[in-house]
Amino acid sequence: MAISISVAVRLADVERAATRLAGVAHRTPVIRSRTLDERVGAEVTLKAEGLQRSGSFKFRGAYNAVSTLTGAAAIDGVCAASSGNHAQALALAARLCRVRAAILMPHDAPASKRAATEAHGAEVIAFDRYVDDREQLQAQLAAERGLQVVHPYDEPLVMAGAGTAALELLEDGGELDVLLVPVGGGGLIAGCATAVKALAPVTRVVGVEPQASDDVARSKAAGRRQRVAVAATIADGQQLPTPGQRTWPVIDALVDDVVTVSDEQIVAAMVFLFERLKVVVEPSGASALAALLAGAVPPGRRVGVVLSGANIDVARFAALVTGARGGRSPG
Repeated sequence: MAISISVAVRLADVERAATRLAGVAHRTPVIRSRTLDERVGAEVTLKAEGLQRSGSFKFRGAYNAVSTLTGAAAIDGVCAASSGNHAQALALAARLCRVRAAILMPHDAPASKRAATEAHGAEVIAFDRYVDDREQLQAQLAAERGLQVVHPYDEPLVMAGAGTAALELLEDGGELDVLLVPVGGGGLIAGCATAVKALAPVTRVVGVEPQASDDVARSKAAGRRQRVAVAATIADGQQLPTPGQRTWPVIDALVDDVVTVSDEQIVAAMVFLFERLKVVVEPSGASALAALLAGAVPPGRRVGVVLSGANIDVARFAALVTGARGGRSPG
């Protein structure tokens, strides 16, 4: 029996998004590993969203939103504020749909993400994530230029597009007892929880975020949205002060738990994925697996894990991995 709540996105929205994305987005592979199964004592299925177009799940939501634009919105263009993955995804979606894009990016966003965003033809405008109000800057940019805001997470079409990752995971990987999903503003987990709870309501959906930016975990514990100071973490895609206004009701209703992981645990997961599975994942993309490897979540027998992105340049990846392993190979 599906859970019925008054929220911004429903299963039908995710299914419509899947139709729009068919033949445009990649149907990313699900990956299994005997070594991983033995280590955590469960049957684990990884959803490799780093192999999606633009390098992360974000393309799903961005294209789902941009492809529906009509009239003046399609002519004038789109904008958003993003630390990188949504920026790249929106830039690519806009190019495919022949729409102009202007992106606000933190000045300390990885250089590779900015370069990729500009390579897709978008204009990049820098801001200070520790001082500036990104929502205010985004609204001001949209008003000044007549642009349509495509929010990185707090937009129903973006949430629905993101949820297609879970839809595919269930179709290709089978039933799950637990689904682990990285959480930043909440668009990915809102979409995934919508799909999973409608199709398999007994599946536990667990969000994972960095300890340094634990706004969603605090909100879940308090039963209402909480705001935290944005602190430094290697998981830059999850550095947000509070859950989205539209994503929060979905998280509150459908997500069973939210746990946190340290930067060290995230790097350990990145090392494991690279050395054991030959898969490269960025820090935010590895956070859900980090929770599983660290024992932060009772795994159940069948566990799905979303590896949400792989946008990391070789120098940063090498520095993180070398620092974690000290030059040693795993035992």
